[in-house]
Amino acid sequence: MLKRAFVAPDPGRIRLRFASRAVLGIGLAVALCGAAGHSLMATISGGLAALLALFTVTDPTVRGQAITTALLPVVGLPVLTLAAVLHDVPVARDLAFLAVVGAGVYARRWGPRGHSLGVFGFMAYFSAQFLHTVPGRLPELYAAVLLSLLASSVVRFGVWCYERRLAAPVAVALPTGAAGLGRITTRQAVQATLGAGFALGVGQVLSDQRWYWAVGATWWVFVATTSRGETVVRGFRRFLGTVLGIVLGLAVAVPLHHEPVVAAVVVAMSVFGIFYTAAVSYTWMMLAVTVMASMLYGLLGVLDAGLLVLRVVETAAGALGAVLAVLFVLPVTTHSVTEAWVERALRCVHTCTAEAAARLVGSEDADPLRRVVELEATLGRVRLSLAPLVHPLNPMKARKRRARHVLALLDDCAREVRGLAFVAADPEASHDIRLAAACWRVEAAVQALTEAPTAGQDPRLDSATATEPTGAEPVFAHLHALERALLELAVPLRRSSRIPAGA
Repeated sequence: MLKRAFVAPDPGRIRLRFASRAVLGIGLAVALCGAAGHSLMATISGGLAALLALFTVTDPTVRGQAITTALLPVVGLPVLTLAAVLHDVPVARDLAFLAVVGAGVYARRWGPRGHSLGVFGFMAYFSAQFLHTVPGRLPELYAAVLLSLLASSVVRFGVWCYERRLAAPVAVALPTGAAGLGRITTRQAVQATLGAGFALGVGQVLSDQRWYWAVGATWWVFVATTSRGETVVRGFRRFLGTVLGIVLGLAVAVPLHHEPVVAAVVVAMSVFGIFYTAAVSYTWMMLAVTVMASMLYGLLGVLDAGLLVLRVVETAAGALGAVLAVLFVLPVTTHSVTEAWVERALRCVHTCTAEAAARLVGSEDADPLRRVVELEATLGRVRLSLAPLVHPLNPMKARKRRARHVLALLDDCAREVRGLAFVAADPEASHDIRLAAACWRVEAAVQALTEAPTAGQDPRLDSATATEPTGAEPVFAHLHALERALLELAVPLRRSSRIPAGA
């Protein structure tokens, strides 16, 4: 797990730049808040706002990112105000918190921007509980948040906007095509609200001061998940990361939090760890979050071993609330989500191959390389949806083997499609009717996998047999391997009742 987090491939050093820029942007925000004479609480609020702006804003274009960042205070400051006004009215405060949870999850239906605004709104309410915000402190907090968002934006969009030199990432959203409770986002909003209600009640029994930790755990377990299996796995990883972070916090934060310089270095390292490991290991990201939170509590003068143990217990309560909600309230099954993503990946293979075929017969408009980018993004979502099935703790060995087989064959398809796209983009390889014919055979195999309504061998799979390369060109090897992988996929996809390709 440690190797996957810190030695995982980092093409273009994107993760390294992402994490380094975060340290710079948040550091600048905190420094400016200090220079402006803001209190420690306001400075922490500003630093958190900068962290969220740099972490959660993921629009595919720089312009979209700037617009979303500008909208963050439009959502966050009213929510912060609501939390402060209701600070001394427990029942209204708790009900408002649950409403913020539900609205934040529901906002995911509007894509990356809705997700970012939902997270920022939730964290505005959460931080008000963390800092015990009252109305009298609001003007200072407003100023700190706005100053910090400005500072982080200067770094992100001015000093170090590396995204301007990169191709825009492909956003892949699973269309639900349903309304009301048929929508995944609607179901998850209901689940998150009820799960947070459970966590809130248990959290207040455990501590009348730190109960919001449990609600926060429930919220973050729901972020970036779709099915109940994904949510359960994420809950386990959050708890594990918190436990590991507490152990490290006992060794680092407890004895060293009185040293301001050391504390600043540890917080900076934690911020780097959060951003660097987020894409590859939720467990290690949570370890970094826990160490950072421990050090912040030390700076606020309330850190001790008992507080860290309480955080573990509250996190367990929050994770349990999320798990109970996804298991028993409007469940979104793992296999239903997996079906849709596997089919989406196969249709991407079909589209890539069709674009390559069009390019090979002379179409200048065809762009198979762009389709490959979409395929890679879709495969990322396939891996996420299959994560519960391939998890080491999954006791169902047969399903685990099938899921791993499907992933391996889809990775084979992606590798061959990528090679095919590069060859087709070469002008020297174009206008070869043999290559186009082979592409059409691949299209037939994909259609056979995605359109057959029942289990069993589809007649088209018999006719879409893979043929050995008849020439020396590398493209024939790509097509032959791609045909083979598609034909092999018929076995786990047809015989599995849990990971079918058909809708």
